[in-house]
Amino acid sequence: MLFPSKIVLATHNAGKVSEFQTMFEPYDVKIIGAGDVGLPEPEETEDSFEGNALLKARHACEITAMPCLADDSGLSVNALGGAPGIYSARWAGASKDFDMAMKKVWDDIGDNSDKSAMFVAVLALVMPDGKEFVVRGEVDGTLCYPPRGDQGFGYDPMFMPEGEAQTFAELGKAGKDKYSHRRRAFIGLMEMVR
Repeated sequence: MLFPSKIVLATHNAGKVSEFQTMFEPYDVKIIGAGDVGLPEPEETEDSFEGNALLKARHACEITAMPCLADDSGLSVNALGGAPGIYSARWAGASKDFDMAMKKVWDDIGDNSDKSAMFVAVLALVMPDGKEFVVRGEVDGTLCYPPRGDQGFGYDPMFMPEGEAQTFAELGKAGKDKYSHRRRAFIGLMEMVR
C-alpha cells in the first residue's frame, strides 16, 4: 500500500504536527492537524497507549473519512510504577503546564535513587476502508531536575536519552530525532504499511 498524499494527524499539539510533518516530508505526505479541520478531541477512555491511539485515529477517520494517524505517547517512570504513563498530558492540567507536571514527577520520585524512565509512543493509522495499523516505539533514559533546554515540548526538558548528557530539549530537533520514540514508531509503521 502506498501512503496517501494527505493524512489527518489527530492532535491539537502543534509540536507533534511539526514533528510528524518533518518525518513524512521525504514521502511527499502532507500532515493536517486536527485543529485545522475543526476536529474535537475525544475523551481518552482506554487503559493503554495502543487503545487510546486507536480511539483517536478511529474518531478522526469517522468524522473526516480521510486516512487518520494518531499518536498516544507519554513518560513512563520506573520509580513511579510506570506513571504518569497514559496520563502524561493530564498531569499538566487543563492549562498544559508542563513545568508543573515535571515538578510533580520529580517530587513524586522524591528520595528514590532510581531516576530511570522511558518515553513511549504508539502510532495508530486508520484508513477509510477499515484497515488499521498499530506500532509502538520506546526510548530509555534518565530524568534530571531542574529542566534544561528550550528546544522541546512536554517532558523533553527533563529527559536524557540513554548515552546522552543532554536532555531532548537541549539536543534540538536533529538530536532528538536520533533517539525519538516517535521516530522509532514511525519507522515501524512505514515497514508495516509498505
